[in-house]
Amino acid sequence: MIKVLKTIFRTILYLFVASLLYVLVCKWLFPPITLTQINAVIEGHGLKRDYVGWNKIPDNIKLAAIASEDQLFAQHNGFDWKALEKSMEDKPSKKRKKRVKGTAASTISQQTAKNVFLWQGHGIMKYARKGLEFFYTKCIEIVWGKKRILEVYLNVIEMGPGIYGVEAASRAYFNKPAIKLTNAEAAMIVAALPNPKKFTVKPMSRRVKWRYPQIVRQMRNVDDYPEVRKLLQ
Repeated sequence: MIKVLKTIFRTILYLFVASLLYVLVCKWLFPPITLTQINAVIEGHGLKRDYVGWNKIPDNIKLAAIASEDQLFAQHNGFDWKALEKSMEDKPSKKRKKRVKGTAASTISQQTAKNVFLWQGHGIMKYARKGLEFFYTKCIEIVWGKKRILEVYLNVIEMGPGIYGVEAASRAYFNKPAIKLTNAEAAMIVAALPNPKKFTVKPMSRRVKWRYPQIVRQMRNVDDYPEVRKLLQ
């Protein structure tokens, strides 16, 4: 029994050390593939992906992501505790009994940790993932820093069926590199989140058509935040 426990302990220790090394490696290198991307291939969506560095990602798509997904990104330590608390307190209305919980409380850092190191899904596996998500979020906040987190996020996030990252999305939807995106086009891509399979850019879904002008307006607001301006420099 003791031998079995020692084996389990060593296995857990090796996995822990390996995960920390992978976090460190990904500070400089993009992940070769993610579980979400593997799942897209299995489902038959293929894999359209073209990693690009920070300087080839235009400021407008960075602003669109922050404005839409996490306006306190440049300020928090990985978690928006007020938004999390609010999401736990909110109750579904009578007209809408089902509600997607936690979307507003999921920061860019959390989404990056989930997409790079973990898996999607609901039910029991979701709760198992949340604990690991907390661990990896803190790791990348400490090891990577905000600029690298945003850079990786904009390269690995799903932006359409089998389409990952802003470069692949820009070429798929607008037939040009991301660096040439207009503010409206950048906002359209981000407006498809968090469900780009349902909220499509082309053909443009009602949700994207309604949402992207709001994001354009919010981009102007967050562009005035000193923390955001410093991050984009």
